[in-house]
Amino acid sequence: MTRQITGARVAADLPETMTAMGFDDPGGPDVLRPETLPVPEPGENQVLIRVSHAGINRPDVIQRQGFYPPPPGASPIPGLEVSGTVVAVGKGAAPELINRRVCALVSGGGYAEYCLAHSAHCLHVPETMSMATAAAIPETLFTVWHNVFERGWASDGDTLLVHGGTSGIGTMAIQLAKAFDITVIATAGSEEKCQAIRDLGADLAINYKSQDFVEEVKAFTGGKGVNVVLDMVSGDYVARNIECLADDGRHVTIAVLGGLKAEINMATVMRKRLSLTGSTLRPRSDDFKALLADEIHNHAWPLFEDGTIAPVMDKIFPLTEAGAAHARMEGGDHIGKIVLEVAEG
Repeated sequence: MTRQITGARVAADLPETMTAMGFDDPGGPDVLRPETLPVPEPGENQVLIRVSHAGINRPDVIQRQGFYPPPPGASPIPGLEVSGTVVAVGKGAAPELINRRVCALVSGGGYAEYCLAHSAHCLHVPETMSMATAAAIPETLFTVWHNVFERGWASDGDTLLVHGGTSGIGTMAIQLAKAFDITVIATAGSEEKCQAIRDLGADLAINYKSQDFVEEVKAFTGGKGVNVVLDMVSGDYVARNIECLADDGRHVTIAVLGGLKAEINMATVMRKRLSLTGSTLRPRSDDFKALLADEIHNHAWPLFEDGTIAPVMDKIFPLTEAGAAHARMEGGDHIGKIVLEVAEG
């Protein structure tokens, strides 16, 4: 049974309000607190998802700290990926999406009982996949696919260097690269994390606290270097990454945790014919994300549907403990994805 509300096709049992985790002023993890908000209504090409789980990502932390405001029109509530059930569809979205299990990349609003998503940014969740697992996929999958395979042009036979190998991005990059016959070198800060990287299939794990990753890469590749670097550090890592790159190598930056600025030798860039690029996903257009979702659906999603690839899960927190989830991410001890359970079961 459905009802019409402002042009949207809506499930009959929707409440008027919902619980979400927001904050008044930037600060530490403790600024996150529950608030009661109206349940949003889907606009054109949008769906409303009754959220089961929401993934925690580094941009959420940076937003809470006051350094990454949501793009115009996006929800101020943190959360860039969710899983759940579609309970309403707006004009232009297929009515058959109602009651479908999905996970979705969203531009904000994930830390809530209900969240809006563009209908073309959703991926169908098979019955064999848990909703917690599904919520841990979209943001890292979209990010890695675009930056490693589209911007970094990685292909079978290449060698990829991934920094932060046990992060959500790192664990996703390792698994996706190995699925496409790419040799993977990854860095981490402890032997426990290095072993986790090896268990995922990485061909070489480097403890950056006790080993020089530049020298280790040179030794492993026989001096040739890697074809692609996926960099989340920036700062003084960029010059060292360039030393690791082979001729015609590609350096792709997706975060600047080690600093906004880098000093590099442009003569080396010219001599090696290197390409330096990077991107941020959140502010990209709906059309771009829809095209990216379509490519992922065709080329990568079957690997998740059949269980070939699954996100590495660290810990699940209740929605109201989002602050504790952020504290865990900032502590740096996690391996894989941290997820919020929004609805029980």
